[in-house]
Amino acid sequence: MKFPENLKAKIDARKQTNAFRQLPSEKNLIDFASNDYIGFSKSESIFTQTHQYLIENGILQNGATGSRLISGNHNLYEIAENYIASFHQSESALIFNSGYDANVGFFSAVPQKEDIILYDELCHASIRDGIRLSTAKSYKFGHNDFEDLERLINFNDNFKKSVYIVTESVFSMDGDTPDSETLIAVSEKYNCYLVIDEAHALGVFGNPGTAKGEGLIQEYGLQDKVFARIMTFGKGLGCHGAAILGSSELRNYLVNFARSFIYTTGLSPHSVATILTAYQHLEKDKNAIQKLRENIVHFNRQKNLLSLKPIFVRSKSAIQCAIIPGNEKVKSIATQLQQNGFDVKAILSPTVPEGQERLRICLHSYNSEAEISKVLELLRNFA
Repeated sequence: MKFPENLKAKIDARKQTNAFRQLPSEKNLIDFASNDYIGFSKSESIFTQTHQYLIENGILQNGATGSRLISGNHNLYEIAENYIASFHQSESALIFNSGYDANVGFFSAVPQKEDIILYDELCHASIRDGIRLSTAKSYKFGHNDFEDLERLINFNDNFKKSVYIVTESVFSMDGDTPDSETLIAVSEKYNCYLVIDEAHALGVFGNPGTAKGEGLIQEYGLQDKVFARIMTFGKGLGCHGAAILGSSELRNYLVNFARSFIYTTGLSPHSVATILTAYQHLEKDKNAIQKLRENIVHFNRQKNLLSLKPIFVRSKSAIQCAIIPGNEKVKSIATQLQQNGFDVKAILSPTVPEGQERLRICLHSYNSEAEISKVLELLRNFA
């Protein structure tokens, strides 16, 4: 079948630079690649309790049947959103079909033409795509560089109505975190609206007194200082979907203007019930979160003992990245680790900037200390 020559040329260019993407086949390897940080996606208990909840409540429906504004707003949505809002100490929560939908919906709808968006240069692609759809002006600041952020705020001081500062509490490709208290101080100093994506913090960080994995912002008790938080369920919660946390006014605005919310079929009752059940497990399953934190400490200790610290991005999260420049080289090392039974993925340019290619190692509560030590020993030998 005929295929456009200009598209074929782009594919050929990817192949020539070892950047061509292909869907992987499933392999029975030790998991150091998935975002299933506390093992909820594999939880038989969550699976069984979700099924029982649906049966006991007479919910025998496979699909939502339409958008939430038409016929898809089944009762489970209200139950789940109220639970999520309470869990995260937020005035309201609005569920979206995915983290991508939440970010695209928020940034395309909330900042207006006269506004300014200032975003960390390493923000996720979904945030960037939402910003591209916005009518507001946007500028990126250096990664976790709040002096650069203040420079941009002052530069645009005479040309703005509202300023939205956008960052992540845990960055997906580096695993590092911003200085949240300094970030809050800057946003308050200039009366800005702070938006934080917590996709990789849910189930990993949280209030030390409760150990429920609420996210990094609640770990520091700063939830009342943030205009909007995006919580994604496909990582630590082990299911699918996302929620935007904020005021009731923000929720009402998104229901009326976020196109990725308005013009899509809602999640099935089963999907929403899974979200609710997973959150209930966060309330009581403290062991998984504690084991993950112990594994993070063990990983950082071992990489120091093996003299691997210089190649790793500094991180105290479940995401640990070893910078190995060059698509061909990092792919080769990832392949060798996989051949030894460890599922470790190479992150290639252009997903990350050229020269910043890396191995992205994700830690989980179900990884053993022996597995962690072994994968680092192999990395030392291959790298």
